[in-house]
Amino acid sequence: MLKGFFNVPSPKNEPIFSYQPGTKERALLKQALAEAREKQVDIPMYIGAKEVHTKNKKNISPPHQHQHILGHFSYGNKSHIEEAISAALLAKADWENIAWEHRASIFLKAADLIATKYRYELNAATMLGQSKNAFQAEIDSACEIIDFLRFNVSYMSEIYAQQPPISPDGVWNRLEQRPLEGFIFALTPFNFTAIAGNLPTSCAMMGNVVVWKPADTQVYSAHVLMKIFKEAGVPNGVINLIYADGPEVGEVVFNHPDFAGIHFTGSTAVFQHIWKTIGNNIHKYKSYPRIVGETGGKDFILVHPSADWEAAATGIVRGAFEYQGQKCSATSRAYIPKSLWSNIKKKMLADVASFNMGGVEDFGNFINAVIDEKSFNKLAKYLDQAKKDKDAEIICGGGYDKSVGYFIEPTIILVDDPKYITMCEELFGPVLTVFVYDDEDFEKTLTLVNETSNYALTGSIFAQDRYAVEQASVALKNAAGNFYINDKCTGAVVGQQPFGGARGSGTNDKAGSMINLLRWVSPRTIKETFNPPVDYRYPFMEKD
Repeated sequence: MLKGFFNVPSPKNEPIFSYQPGTKERALLKQALAEAREKQVDIPMYIGAKEVHTKNKKNISPPHQHQHILGHFSYGNKSHIEEAISAALLAKADWENIAWEHRASIFLKAADLIATKYRYELNAATMLGQSKNAFQAEIDSACEIIDFLRFNVSYMSEIYAQQPPISPDGVWNRLEQRPLEGFIFALTPFNFTAIAGNLPTSCAMMGNVVVWKPADTQVYSAHVLMKIFKEAGVPNGVINLIYADGPEVGEVVFNHPDFAGIHFTGSTAVFQHIWKTIGNNIHKYKSYPRIVGETGGKDFILVHPSADWEAAATGIVRGAFEYQGQKCSATSRAYIPKSLWSNIKKKMLADVASFNMGGVEDFGNFINAVIDEKSFNKLAKYLDQAKKDKDAEIICGGGYDKSVGYFIEPTIILVDDPKYITMCEELFGPVLTVFVYDDEDFEKTLTLVNETSNYALTGSIFAQDRYAVEQASVALKNAAGNFYINDKCTGAVVGQQPFGGARGSGTNDKAGSMINLLRWVSPRTIKETFNPPVDYRYPFMEKD
């Protein structure tokens, strides 16, 4: 912890509540779920000091019970986007000039509000709006967003404390970290409430102003986050929350001369389109925009013949099927040696058979619904294709039903071809594809893992042989930005494993680290000379 002027509270990871039967937190969360289901909310956009309601309303329903209405949100158009940008720029001068300690205090207060007053409301919103079970919501919309806020304040204080180490006699060298010149656009996904909260706040914390557009399927919990930020003291216009059509938003944002950067999590295709658009418009901007994005993954678990097969099977099942595989880090391809396949298969099939699937309100359900009908239809199409293909065998699951909610059965596909489509393409659902390799082909399999996908987000090796661990770590150094040894390839923790990948998975700017915050400032070096020279001549010019 830094001392003196830069003394900020030492961050520590928020404890995870268990929600076991008989616990206080279980009762409070069930109460919050019941209260949320009993009412319908009318969610506005937040632009400057205004809560903006429009006549264009969209329904919010739980993915696991799509006939139930949780509320409505106001959908905006280009005029609202322009208004949000103007509100952000109007707030910019006051916000960037306030002492950083006051910005820090606001976001530390937001973390405390989530940890206490709003914990169950935010978790309930995440559970109902995004169909997450109690544990998945707890580690996301409580613990991870709290961790992001607290650790980022600590990283911010360290950034401001960094100064040039040398100032010669008569000179004072110093460094100033300035917010970017303009506004930041935060475009956030449905699957993690914590990411939706972190993308705008990490920029705002460093003195920037933000226009924030969440996914339509995450608006329910985004609204609760915004309520928390307001109560914590985020000034009007610093973070503006809008809901509108993506292309319409992009047309306004990426043509604006004050566009200074984008903080993005979403699909690779969308991110690449955004990057291309920014490139084509580069002549319009006052400065070169910062482009920070975390996109897709085709994440792997590689099992070595020396592995603890029970641990490997558990890691694969958890990694593939927690939150219905709707994590960019989820295990979607596994490589298993023949010598261990029989045991691992038996345990995985038994585990999957024991899963309960249904709504989040029943805490006994491990599997819930995928996010929406579009995702459901995409996954159903892949499953139907696998049922027809001769080189693919569905060894469990494969069913689906959207009559009540968007339910996809946890599915394991066994393939003969390691380049089969579901080994290569990101599906974003509870579908795992397995390739069984000959034990003596471990080295060839390393090459296969490295070359199969253009993504490079997360990956894991299960092995007891330390030489194999090292071999995999070296061979796969570019295949995963977060690499795990004898663990599942999901579950990065703020302050422990900064998260992000390269290749087609993003810019690897590591959310939850100082690296990410440095992207939202522009340094200025200042040299002050106390006794400047008054003669241009140097000593070497004197005559002998």
